[in-house]
Amino acid sequence: MKLTKKLSVIAFSVTTTLISTAVISNTYNAAQAVELVKNGSFELGPLVDPTNPNTTNPNITDWTKSGDPMDTTLIKMSNYPKSGNYSLSLGGFVDLSYISQTLTTQPGQQYELSYYLVSTADPSDLDNQFQTFVGGKKIFDQTNFSLPDYTPYKFNFTADSSSTELKFGSVDRQAFFYLDDVSVTTVPEPSTIGGIAVAVCVGIWLKKKKAIN
Repeated sequence: MKLTKKLSVIAFSVTTTLISTAVISNTYNAAQAVELVKNGSFELGPLVDPTNPNTTNPNITDWTKSGDPMDTTLIKMSNYPKSGNYSLSLGGFVDLSYISQTLTTQPGQQYELSYYLVSTADPSDLDNQFQTFVGGKKIFDQTNFSLPDYTPYKFNFTADSSSTELKFGSVDRQAFFYLDDVSVTTVPEPSTIGGIAVAVCVGIWLKKKKAIN
């Protein structure tokens, strides 16, 4: 009986080691999640003239503008950031204008999109709209709303191809939207999360066993 018990303990210890190693490996891989969005904080395209916020910047580094020509000129750098030195000002007043970027993705992989948005529109005089598209699918569309402070938004999506377009549409006929800290990162696989839970349980068991002995 003693030999059997001892062999069981050894087998359990080996299994525990293997599980712990797998968990550590999975956790490490999850921690290495790469940021897919380029210039999501809009720090790479400084204001043409920092002393004159009305001066337009014709290019936003790593992003593409589209839509009504008059409105796309109002997609410009701003010195009203959530973090860092700059954000993106969206002030089109004719029709929806867009800014987009194509991301390199892995089919079947789940991702988290996050960003911060603020609107300077007066609640008594709202005439705006903001949209979010991922891979051509509209995942957010809201009209006539006010956000006095930067507000976080988060969405999960699963990529269905090796490239995924991220696009924002906006129009604000009475005020401005400000967008900052746009991010897309991978979501850890459920097995990784489960592995961490197993590691915690095993650790507790070993600690109690040591205390008893």
